[in-house]
Amino acid sequence: MEALKVIGQEKIGKIEFTGIEGGFGEGKKAMLVRDIALIHGKELRQINQAINMNQKRFKNGIDIVDLLNQSDGFRKFAEENGLIGSNRTQHVYLLSERGYAKLLKIMDDDKAWDIYDELVDNYFNMRVAIKENKPSLVQQERLAIMKDNSATRRANMLYKIAMATDSNSSKQQLLARAAKEITGEMVIPVMKEKEYSATDIAKKLGTTATMVGRTANRLGLKADQPGQNEYGRWTNSKSRYSDKEVPQWLYTEAGYKAIKKEVKK
Repeated sequence: MEALKVIGQEKIGKIEFTGIEGGFGEGKKAMLVRDIALIHGKELRQINQAINMNQKRFKNGIDIVDLLNQSDGFRKFAEENGLIGSNRTQHVYLLSERGYAKLLKIMDDDKAWDIYDELVDNYFNMRVAIKENKPSLVQQERLAIMKDNSATRRANMLYKIAMATDSNSSKQQLLARAAKEITGEMVIPVMKEKEYSATDIAKKLGTTATMVGRTANRLGLKADQPGQNEYGRWTNSKSRYSDKEVPQWLYTEAGYKAIKKEVKK
């Protein structure tokens, strides 16, 4: 298993918790059960009890790690970060995103799922690439064009970026721009694909935005941030829990149809 490291204090609404990477793979984020209990307004013993009563549902090293029943390195991490309350502490559980989803299924209430959506969107899916200011495809395109003034090579670069893009609408726009570099005209028609918010889809299907988000996460429709795919793309909007802007997933027609198919089952 990957070594653990604290990446700093994270925040959901007014609640701060310890951000952790490792344990379940390089760059994979994890959460301490003590922080999950705090965010959900539960006692730590209640969450530990729920896990202990459903141990067979959690796969060790994939869903869950007990820092007190693993290698000396994990125990040392727990000791150095003050995670062992007393000599009577039996478990210091750490959950992966998948493990947290399983815990939510056990807890299963509307408030829990609302918080789950927020955590998945704004914690688990905030990849290291964002913090390192990794250039987006558009930024990569601009850098490439600045380095080389050849129209042919610019078109070739745009074509390569287009072929690496999952979103059909973005791909068509990039191909149109590549064609324009060669011909001077936008020879490929560009049509903006209709997009839906979770609320839009909820109204069309007679359900809730929470249920739409839950279904999308279950189906694995959302791309890693700040990406996009055939089912939609990430954008920024104001959080329900604070004044800051947070990522929001907008669904394409394919995303809407996938949600509709699952909801209507």
